[in-house]
This record gives sequence, structure tokens and C-alpha cells, in this order.
Amino acid sequence: MQTNTPLPTSADLHAPQTGPDLRHRQLLDGPWWQARIPAWSDASEATFHDPKWQIRNSVRKVSQMRDLLGDRASEAFLQEVDEAIRKAPMVMRLTPYVFSLIDWANPWEDPLRRQFIPLAREIEPNHPMSKLDSLGEQRDAPVPGLVHRYPDKVLFLALDVCPVYCRFCTRSYAIGSDTDAVDKISLGASNARWEQAFEYLRNTPQVEDVVVSGGDAYLLSAGKLQVIFDNLLAIPHIRRIRLATKGLAIMPQKITGDEKWLDTLTHYAQKARRQGVHIAVHTHANHPREITAATERSMAMLFERGITVRNQSVLQAGVNDDPDTMRTLVKRLSHVNVHPYYVYTHDMVPGVETLRTTLDTALEIEKAVRGSTAGFNTPTFVCDAEGGGGKRDAHSFEYYNRELGIAVFRSPNVDDTTPYFYFDPLRELSPEARRAWNHPVLRERIVQTAVEQAGFGPVH
Repeated sequence: MQTNTPLPTSADLHAPQTGPDLRHRQLLDGPWWQARIPAWSDASEATFHDPKWQIRNSVRKVSQMRDLLGDRASEAFLQEVDEAIRKAPMVMRLTPYVFSLIDWANPWEDPLRRQFIPLAREIEPNHPMSKLDSLGEQRDAPVPGLVHRYPDKVLFLALDVCPVYCRFCTRSYAIGSDTDAVDKISLGASNARWEQAFEYLRNTPQVEDVVVSGGDAYLLSAGKLQVIFDNLLAIPHIRRIRLATKGLAIMPQKITGDEKWLDTLTHYAQKARRQGVHIAVHTHANHPREITAATERSMAMLFERGITVRNQSVLQAGVNDDPDTMRTLVKRLSHVNVHPYYVYTHDMVPGVETLRTTLDTALEIEKAVRGSTAGFNTPTFVCDAEGGGGKRDAHSFEYYNRELGIAVFRSPNVDDTTPYFYFDPLRELSPEARRAWNHPVLRERIVQTAVEQAGFGPVH
């Protein structure tokens, strides 16, 4: 095993190459946290890679950051974090794994820090079209925590907690604790609530595909996994089950260190296969530096057991919104046997406008990525259209006005008569366009004109 491998920075992704570009194979290994985090300088590999230690030592408060980092984080930085958290839609929680991968020599610009730790200087006014439940999930829930939008697929929100909290969470209306900015609805792991979902599925024969998400399925105990899989596999019309977890990206140690949980997943994946049902795991890595040798070891165990793993990324400004970073991410995922499945444009949720990009950014990065690796390992760039239109190929808009930053999509299998939207961040528009969006009458006129240009006719 390699030791004392220097922690890569964003600059390493853009270093000049003198031969074949093999950076995606260069995975961080060894006890990097010992040099990076003063408080963990004595943490052995066995300790650090213990999943229980990872959960017990989650970073939740600015005071913890100060204790862990000492003089490696300036007081000015910590004060900005403290101010931003009070205004954020999500509470802060990071695993030691993620916390140790942040470049603490320059946390202000670090792409991992940007995903999980807010700064006051990054706060931008919300786009006037943003909504807390921007995808309309609660509207499409026939029972609490079960979203039925597409004809043959449902999203089962089994719980409302995660091992980390992403700043950009599309379910900030429910996930994690209440904040000063958001009072959350409850989607706790209740047997009574689950039974409502199972009963709905038993009585809805068109449903063939169930995504078990939350929150994060990583935090379901082995016993809870058993309850979910037993119920779903007993419903004959269900043919596909996807277990959604960011855990593989932010705490791969659970796969190598929680034998009971992995064995439970493996047992049901094999049982499902014998029934002609496919169980897959969907995870969520956004930057190449999230993927280390620890990730590779975990993915190897899942691969050996025949468990399919796919990745869904979110396109974020200052994180992965350049072609080089995205190409490296896609190839590194493939290198560790994770299928790059989707790259989403950032949803229209309040409080994190600084992370959103234009739709045009997604289109240009997709062009740059396509052809850099095999087609089946190239992700589809999608927009989960505001208002509940579902996932639309980013190129499939009916109308896109780049000057005004509005795109209109059609979603035939959800509602062919309703226009669905994506809105570019105001900071990317001209001063005149920004003023128009902030004027209620002009804003309505912009939307109305776009809808008509997209071929939907007047909307009253």
C-alpha cells in the first residue's frame, strides 16, 4: 500500500500532460488525514476507516472545525461559515472522510468545501422563480414520502436523515433538522408510513421501478433494509429496485467495514436476481477528489458480488463546471466500476444560488465529455424540470432564450399540455435582464412569451 501520498488539489486536474492522460487512475491512498487534520494526526488507518468512527466523528459545528483544524483555518473563514449557516436551508454535517479531503490550505476555493460548507460571501439573492420544493414532489405524493410522477416508476423516501448534508439538497424541505431558514416536514423511518407506501404499490400494478431514497439509504440498518426488500420483492409487478445513497462517495468505509449491512444487500440482490428482479445501487459523486483508493476497495467488493453501481452528479459552479474536471470524474468513476449515469443541472432550490450554472454550461460540457470515453460510460446531462416535469435531456428544450435565461421543456409522459422550466442564474444575465426578472409584471411577460414561443399557446 502506498503511504504519504500528497493530497491532490484542483490544480492537479489541470496540470500539463506529457503523455496519455491517466490522472483518473491516480487515487489517493495512505493516511492522508494525519497530515491534513491536526486532531487526527494519530488516527490509524484501522480507526479512520471504521464506519462507526466516521459517524461518531461527523463534523456538525464551527466549534468542531476550530478544534480539528487549529490554525489551519483562519478565524475570518470560520466566522463566514458561522454567518452563512444561520441563513442556509441545510444544517452542516460532514463525515471525517470528506472533511479530510478538503484542501485546508485554500478552503475558500475548494470544490469539496463548496458542496458542504457555506460561506457568507457566497450568498446570492434567490432567483425569483425558485421554490423550496422546486420539483413538486409533495404534490405528486399519493401517500406521504412516495412520489409517483412517471407511469411505471415511484420514488420511495424511506427516511429524512443523511451521513452528510449537501448545501444544494433538492429536498431541503424535508431532509435534516430544521434551520433558521426552513421548517422541515417529517419523513422519518416510520413502519406505519412505510406500510402506506407498500399498500399503494401493491394496488398500483403499472409500477415496475422503485427508487428507495430519502434522506440516504446508507443510514437504514440491515434490519430496515430487510423490511423494505421483503415487502418490495413480494409485489410481483415490481421488476427494478434502486437503492439511492451518497454514502459510497462520502463514506466508502461502510462497505468494507459493515459486514452485516453489505451481506444483507448482497443477499437481496441475489434473491432478486433469482426472481428476475434487478437491484442496483445509485450513488452521488461530484468531483474526482471524492474518489480515493478507499472508494476503489469498496467498489471492488460490490463488483465482486455482482451489484451494479451507477452515479448521478449535480453540475455546480466552482465544483465541476469545467470540461477537464468532468472528464476526469467520468473516467475515474468508470475506473472503479461505477457507471456514470446522469449529470443534473442544479435544481431551483432557495439558498444556494451561488452553485447553479446556466443550462448552456451543461450543453457545452456534455459536448466536451462525449467521446472522451466509451458511449455507455458517458453520462446523460439532464434537467429535472422545475414544476415537476421530470428528467429531460438537457438538449431537448422546446425553447431556450440565453439572453433572458429561460428554457421551456415538454414532458409528454408526465403532462404533455404543461410547460416546464429551467431558469439560468441571474448573475449570468445582463443588468437589463436581471432588472426584468425582478419586476413582477415583466417577469410574467418573459415567462408568457417563452411559453408561446415553445408552442404551448397562451397560458391564462
